[in-house]
Amino acid sequence: MGEQATFEVSYTVEGADFSIAGEGAARLKRVLQQVGLPPALVRRIALATYEAELNVVIHAYRGVIKARVSSALVEVWVEDQGPGIPNVELAMKEGYSTAPDHVRALGFGAGMGLPNIRRNADALKITTVVGEGTALYMTFAGPSSEV
Repeated sequence: MGEQATFEVSYTVEGADFSIAGEGAARLKRVLQQVGLPPALVRRIALATYEAELNVVIHAYRGVIKARVSSALVEVWVEDQGPGIPNVELAMKEGYSTAPDHVRALGFGAGMGLPNIRRNADALKITTVVGEGTALYMTFAGPSSEV
């Protein structure tokens, strides 16, 4: 990836649409692979974005995935319109889930989303307002960040 190259991408996510859940993360992964980011970095970004996208599908009405990519830093925002997170500290605990039973029956909602995002992102910031929505801001050091 060129030293000065920076670009942005954006994907919309519809709540409760499990038929395309993960498509935004998969599209971002393909873009990151095409620009030549290291496979291990692409994998971490894709995993964190997938988990965030699934949280939108499970809990919110709609959302958007936005990414800004440069050789030094990859920034990913996932913002939704939904119920918000009443207790972020509790939501960060592995296994804690507020997913409804019908979502769990589909194999989702195991309570690992936010912990997996935290594990894969270099930095994670969560902003949430109950009754309005949640925004995740994730950063990943790019391949030239060690220069």
